[in-house]
Amino acid sequence: MRSGKTLCTGLSFFCWAMSSFHNKKFALCGKTIASVKRNLLDEVLPLLQKMGFRCQLKVSQNLLLVRFGGRQNTFCLFGGKDEAAASFIQGITLAGVLLDEAALLPRSFVEQAIARCSVPHNRLWFSCNPQSPAHWFFQEWVAQAQEKQVLRLHFSMDDNPALSQQTKEQYQKMFQGPFYQRYVLGQWVAAEGLVYDFFNESFLQPPPDGPFQQWYVSVDYGTVNPTSMGLWGLRNDTWFRVDEFYYDSKVHRKQKTDEEYADALLQLAHGRKLRAVIVDPSAASFIACLRQRQLRVIRAKNQVLSGIRLTAQLLKQRKLVICSNCSDAIREFSLYRWDLQTPSQDQVRKEFDHAMDEIRYFAATIAANPNQTTFCARYAERTASG
Repeated sequence: MRSGKTLCTGLSFFCWAMSSFHNKKFALCGKTIASVKRNLLDEVLPLLQKMGFRCQLKVSQNLLLVRFGGRQNTFCLFGGKDEAAASFIQGITLAGVLLDEAALLPRSFVEQAIARCSVPHNRLWFSCNPQSPAHWFFQEWVAQAQEKQVLRLHFSMDDNPALSQQTKEQYQKMFQGPFYQRYVLGQWVAAEGLVYDFFNESFLQPPPDGPFQQWYVSVDYGTVNPTSMGLWGLRNDTWFRVDEFYYDSKVHRKQKTDEEYADALLQLAHGRKLRAVIVDPSAASFIACLRQRQLRVIRAKNQVLSGIRLTAQLLKQRKLVICSNCSDAIREFSLYRWDLQTPSQDQVRKEFDHAMDEIRYFAATIAANPNQTTFCARYAERTASG
């Protein structure tokens, strides 16, 4: 991460293509076409133009025409968002393909792109951050680099001369466990053990006295499964989870209704003015119930892995603080584990994860976007009234 691999790979790909071919087609692939433009072209094109390349991006056609030294080639932009994306690249004949963040792309899409490269002397170019060593891309390409005549280059932050030592140290502190080994050290390692393996009593403190600037409640809603709610207060750029509600219908042998959970939420708020309630986006009936009570609701961002990374980062930076009275959340921190039954992809066990999900919702939706809290509140107000 932040090693300069995308810039180096992209620049090298264009120089190789333009020095080796004329009037041929190439593919630039990423998770989406927008990510190709943002992550690759926005960085590479200004440098190419300074080197004398003439580049014409045809946005409506997702094509890039490049001219240099009397030669011209066409670079087609493709997004590999899901398995269906493989059909978009069928039928084209390519002299080369660059797959950015290849480990995040569906295998069918990558293999279809490879199959399109039938021009003599074609080459395949990949860039990616490491994942699990059981990931298909590691097994098929990285582990078989010698057999497939692959040149493998390992990048680290030290390879990026634009990063200061302070910036590198900042990024190194952002990650823990397997994410640190992958994104900082560049190692293909499996996720195992506790998700938040660094979390201990040093991260706890009693609820602080005095006024808070803002209040939110985050909710992971369940009927058969437990429901977890956290009350968050902002003070001096730090979010404190000052109180919680946790109800397991299996333990109590009685399910609660949406109305009863809404009552519990208001009791948790205890008269405080909430900016909004951050709710599991799949809890449609509960969201409707809250809006009927004129509460502002924001559907939570629910990307699990990125949310876990954000939560860990904010906890280590002391931007999120779990107060010592939140016993159910503290219990789940000690039990929330990676699922070792799915080594080919990172997944967490679907147990002891209700407070963990609700905390992750808040971290990804509000705490990680300090400049967007006003916007979120206004958006929630509009959606509540509309």
